[in-house]
Amino acid sequence: MYQIAQGTTHGLEDVKHFIDIINTLGQNSVPEARSLFDPEHEILVTRAPGRLDVMGGIADYSGSLVLQLPLKEATVAAIQLNPNRRLRIVSLSPKENGRSPHFEMALDDFEEAGSPLDYQSAQKYFRKNAATAWAAYAAGAFLVLLKEKNARFKNGARILIYSKVPEGKGVSSSAALEVAVMAAVTAAFKIKIPPPELAVLCQKVENLVVGAPCGIMDQMASACGKAGQLLSLLCQPAILQEPVGIPNHISFWGIDSGVSHSVVGADYTSVRVGAFMGYRLIAGLAGLVVSSGKHEQQVCINDTKWNGYLANITPSVYEHYYAAHLPDEINGSSFIERYQGTTDEVTEIKPDGVYKIARPTTHPIYEHFRVRTFAELLQNPKRERALEQLGELMYQSHGSYSACGLGSEGTDRLVEHARRLGPKKGIFGAKITGGGSGGTVALLGEANAYQSIVEIGERYAEETNHEPQIFSGSSMGADDFGRLILKNTIQPRFTNP
Repeated sequence: MYQIAQGTTHGLEDVKHFIDIINTLGQNSVPEARSLFDPEHEILVTRAPGRLDVMGGIADYSGSLVLQLPLKEATVAAIQLNPNRRLRIVSLSPKENGRSPHFEMALDDFEEAGSPLDYQSAQKYFRKNAATAWAAYAAGAFLVLLKEKNARFKNGARILIYSKVPEGKGVSSSAALEVAVMAAVTAAFKIKIPPPELAVLCQKVENLVVGAPCGIMDQMASACGKAGQLLSLLCQPAILQEPVGIPNHISFWGIDSGVSHSVVGADYTSVRVGAFMGYRLIAGLAGLVVSSGKHEQQVCINDTKWNGYLANITPSVYEHYYAAHLPDEINGSSFIERYQGTTDEVTEIKPDGVYKIARPTTHPIYEHFRVRTFAELLQNPKRERALEQLGELMYQSHGSYSACGLGSEGTDRLVEHARRLGPKKGIFGAKITGGGSGGTVALLGEANAYQSIVEIGERYAEETNHEPQIFSGSSMGADDFGRLILKNTIQPRFTNP
């Protein structure tokens, strides 16, 4: 029977449940889980939550301020050192579409001619078997630590994963998985990394090992978030601000649309590419020098430094100097011929693709302005009409997503229901979240408006036959949770293989 030898559950029910799972692995329905751990050795447990994107969303990769709420739903990971240099990873989260819950590999597979494997080869390694491709989010932590921190692993590891963060709903199940596992690996192998840097390393797992072009806000919220507060992050590239408190008289919720969201989807990627194309075009219009490689010089106008981020261009400067000169769309091959590429390190321009430019470029410039205004209003919540103004900013953000092509019928329906109930029912704002194209809608309302949230969900279910999940509540990020050490109080007679 494993018991806590060090650390605390912080009263979190999912952690208590996870310990119960570990103590009943012998009867688990996943055969590979039954003999995963050696009962003679301690187990280390970490936890990382999903997040609700309140404001900021897809503007993160353009340098915007973002506001993120760490959710109650989280991923919990347990790790035990393995005497041989092999990884055994078992996920107890639901696996669909023929995916296997078990993954195993030799750590030697991450090395080639005495050096760490390059990231492109790692992507191919995990993609060769669709049933276990999910393991890149977890096992990728080892490769990133090898390459970025010069880590050395004399031992392998056995890892058990259990998640309550649903996949495909735009609440960052991938970041919760990455952060929980990275926190477990660094703790077990005694690799000291500050929480913000740990989040950056997790982003590298997703960008470079998985091959998904996400920004930094998801991993930062999961690693550094504070329960009941909005993580405030200036994505240039990842500057933590003071958390923004949520006034007692208001709350945020999420409602799942049932429309599956994926950050690797073509819509998200093409909008991201379009934004970076737009920045390159603006730099050219300003007569600035930008290299054709992956790094560009600092650019400025009227003594306002942009530092390579669209978000640093104010809406008035954009409208006055540049908006009228940006094309609605551009052919990939034409852009490459003239500019060679963009400064984005995680996306590529397809020569045969046609990319929207004006809308993806406009979005982060205005979104950064909206998010800063939103944060200031939250810090002065007693101002007359503050709630209405906060809600209006969310509705504007939602409309901008749709203008970029990242809306969906389901999320539009949810937002429209929020509008119809309105302030009379305690609902003031709603917007699509994360990468868009489905997923979850964030809603703002009075603290006692939960029944109105339920009513929105019920109306949506009647229309779509989808019973939406409601996200309510918050919990601490991985750093505040820390780690648990579990030790078996019953001495076994044998050691599991």
